[in-house]
Amino acid sequence: MPERPPVSAFLAEATVSAEVAELRPDYRAMLVVAQGLTPGASDEVSDDLLRRAEAAADARLSATTVEEMPHVAAWRDAYRAFGAKPQRTRNSLEGLTRRAPSGLPRVNRLTDVYNAISVLHQLPIGGEDLDRYVGSPRLLRATGAEPFDTTTDGADVIDHPEPGEVVWCDDVGVTCRRWNWRQGHRTALRNDTTSAVFILDALETMTDDALRTAATDLTDHLRRLGPDVRVTHRLLRASAPRPTDPRELS
Repeated sequence: MPERPPVSAFLAEATVSAEVAELRPDYRAMLVVAQGLTPGASDEVSDDLLRRAEAAADARLSATTVEEMPHVAAWRDAYRAFGAKPQRTRNSLEGLTRRAPSGLPRVNRLTDVYNAISVLHQLPIGGEDLDRYVGSPRLLRATGAEPFDTTTDGADVIDHPEPGEVVWCDDVGVTCRRWNWRQGHRTALRNDTTSAVFILDALETMTDDALRTAATDLTDHLRRLGPDVRVTHRLLRASAPRPTDPRELS
């Protein structure tokens, strides 16, 4: 496996393509890298956090429909803009919010934490195993030739995105299809993951302050997953894909 660059370089080299920026100039991603995590299966702590998220979703759903929730609606519009049908391929926030009344999935400690934060703060979040990532994250519109490793009926398969689809990639292939719909198998978080990168997605209905609050909540819970957890983050803007201020990396 190629040597991983320093976290500062990994974050600084993350990009949003001009084509995606043109599609949604309001898009921002908070990239959060956590190292020194103690891996493990779901436990009482992650279960309690998921129960809080389920209760919060129930309260929201008692007052409105999923489709009318502001950030869900914004992501539905973003999906339509690149040709996806949101009623068929739902963004991860909508998928989790819809599942919450019947119970959110219990996967492992890391996945449980970011799924709960996603529902609590109402934004899509993805998590990748940093040690299985090659190069830095790139958000772009696919040609259709990029490989995407996934599973079908329990078997490993290589799929490909649709031309023009918005995807996250590293140097090997697609890590997440349709912006925040489905993550690949190669970089998925596992029970032995000790370093991870999380991508928190925001559109104009979510302010920068609300995005930072969600990232802080995620960070607080990640720091509880080990005595020596180190967290670094970067706010990546579609309108300014490269950091111009060193304070953007912290």
